[in-house]
Amino acid sequence: MLGTKRPKFKSPINRTNSAENNDEGTKTTKLANGAEEPIDDRLKNIDPKMIESIKNEIMESYAAVTWEDISGLEHAKKTIKETITWPMLRPEIFTGLRRPPKGLLLFGPPGTGKTMIGKCIASQSKATFFSISSSSLTSKWVGDGEKMVRALFAVARCHQPAVIFMDEIDSLLTQRTDGEVEASRRIKTEFLVQFDGVGVGGEEDRILIVGATNRPQEIDEAARRRFQKRLYIPLPEYEGRLGLMNKLLESQPHELDEDQIKDICERTAGYSGSDMTGLCREAALGPVRAIQGDILDIGLDDLRPISHGDFLEALSQVRASVSDRDLDLYKEWDQEYGSMAKGS
Repeated sequence: MLGTKRPKFKSPINRTNSAENNDEGTKTTKLANGAEEPIDDRLKNIDPKMIESIKNEIMESYAAVTWEDISGLEHAKKTIKETITWPMLRPEIFTGLRRPPKGLLLFGPPGTGKTMIGKCIASQSKATFFSISSSSLTSKWVGDGEKMVRALFAVARCHQPAVIFMDEIDSLLTQRTDGEVEASRRIKTEFLVQFDGVGVGGEEDRILIVGATNRPQEIDEAARRRFQKRLYIPLPEYEGRLGLMNKLLESQPHELDEDQIKDICERTAGYSGSDMTGLCREAALGPVRAIQGDILDIGLDDLRPISHGDFLEALSQVRASVSDRDLDLYKEWDQEYGSMAKGS
């Protein structure tokens, strides 16, 4: 009827994560627990639910990781300190031609410590660590994937200095083909656009992108170009295996002397770091298998120390997981695209 005032529409949906203005006019985000958090201007056009998802699922809290925690890999550690860690700690020095790369690609066999290096960079640089995978950025809703990428970089800018670590980056930035799914192509394009807008120098955002992959040859050429520093993380050499084995045995009662530990390290040429860890775990079960009687009636004091024989038995169960053919492929890619060590 004309002249009748219609009642104001009230949404039946309770939007607990909606952005609102408080009494002072400051824009805030109302969280699910009822608390209000001020919104940074860089997040004003980002979906609050995506911001909360990134903070809850992608931002990792980690224990302090030092370079001493990583056995071997001296060339990689030295290169990363000079080109990444120091510039993030002293951005005013590393400007102009000394400006560090925006991206660091770590490639090599699985189980060699690439993820540990990413965490160490963040820890030593006093940076916020973002750990993402392709599944973290995908959604069943069309368009949400690229929005999540945009939200990730926006949140990272609010928590600088920041390290965005991408494990299995080849699954997200694989080479583009004619038959590629449109949603995947859009996520990839948005990521590359955001990649171009970051850096870790004093003149730009202090954000570093660290990618890790076991299949560097499958990465898109445009993505490979953006990772200006590409480091090969090889299998640990003898000294690296020795340091790792000593570290793993520190907290375990054992009766191996120095010569026996060296003997095991000589027998494990071609083993990755994860292979060495698996070997030590298998050997540690030796005293448990030697128990006579019911396991429920045995005390910790009844377990004998780990012996050299336990390791010899474990060597028949845990073998090297990386083939010589795979190693040749990594070395060829390193020679063509990698930041090689002197004399390699």
